[in-house]
Amino acid sequence: MAQKVLLGLSGGVDSAVAAYILKEQGYDVTCAFMRNWDSFANNDIMGNPTIQDDVCPQEQDYLDAKAVADKLGLPLLRVDFVKEYWDNVFTYFLDEYRKGRTPNPDILCNKYIKFDAFMKYARKLGFDILATGHYAQVEHTPLYSRMLRGADSNKDQTYFLCQVSQDALAHALFPIGNLNKADVREIAQKLELESVATKKDSTGICFIGERNFKEFLQNYLPSQDGDIVDIHSLEVIGRHIGVLYYTIGQRKGLGIGGNKGPWFVVGKDVHKNILYVTNGNEKDWLYSTSCIVSGVNWLRPHKPENEYACTAKFRYRQQDHEISLQFIDETTVLVCYPQGVASVTCGQEAVFYDGQECLGGGVIEEVFCDGISMQKKIEEHVAHGKN
Repeated sequence: MAQKVLLGLSGGVDSAVAAYILKEQGYDVTCAFMRNWDSFANNDIMGNPTIQDDVCPQEQDYLDAKAVADKLGLPLLRVDFVKEYWDNVFTYFLDEYRKGRTPNPDILCNKYIKFDAFMKYARKLGFDILATGHYAQVEHTPLYSRMLRGADSNKDQTYFLCQVSQDALAHALFPIGNLNKADVREIAQKLELESVATKKDSTGICFIGERNFKEFLQNYLPSQDGDIVDIHSLEVIGRHIGVLYYTIGQRKGLGIGGNKGPWFVVGKDVHKNILYVTNGNEKDWLYSTSCIVSGVNWLRPHKPENEYACTAKFRYRQQDHEISLQFIDETTVLVCYPQGVASVTCGQEAVFYDGQECLGGGVIEEVFCDGISMQKKIEEHVAHGKN
């Protein structure tokens, strides 16, 4: 008897081709479209006003998903996780931004929605396996399920899957993980899946869509302009639109490009609403040599007892960096990279790899250069400069 698979069908080309591949492999496939953001509401769940869309991309995605399911002769369910998304993803996202940190909602969405709420939904309906259109691979072994990078290095999405639990991974399939994006689009075109074959890839926040990010965020975190300060001279050289909207290492969108640039964001004082930048000696202010990472999801059965050498990405699409890590407690690690890495940022995710295998990851809590906190370094520099 064929194994029952529930596939998350998003309305994009990747999950569409994943559905076709699973059907060809002999699985009993049912598709499900997840609705995780209330695009029609005039108010959010807390009663606050939100942006009202003239056109709802999410509903178009559903129509595209339905067209694919109909073409492939597969049933399509529709499931609503709006409350779960708000409670577990978006609330955390806003809280982190209020602290001046830079969170990654896509990682939270995979952890709490696709591979938790959706997984529970699948099991409740009697499905054996959950599948998605991620560019990743999984190898199920008797000891544990290994997460491997996608074959297409430009599309590999293991970074976003680093917080998926081992239990969820053991019941997961990634049917297109061994394909390149070009291959996926070619398959869709051969199948005449017109609704998705040439559809542009989504680049917006997970389930929130292709909106202007700052305009969207201002609906929940009202902007307050303030000073942009040169970290070297401590002189005010411009104005920002809200310190919460900038990230460490950011170069574009500062509005001071003509003023002896390029300028880079090196620090934020959330309480005083000051954005610190530099246009020289970036290594002094952007390069760190170690960090503390919390909430680590370790996908192997056993954590290393001693210092462990591997590689890490500190943001998506970044190159791998040679690091050593050591567990401080059950879910916290000290990560060391004496060669120095630029723009390691609190609130973002550090994801660990051993060759092609993704070992898991966690949230960057504090960043150091030669044992000194980068935040403290800025605070002491500013205090000294004002004396």
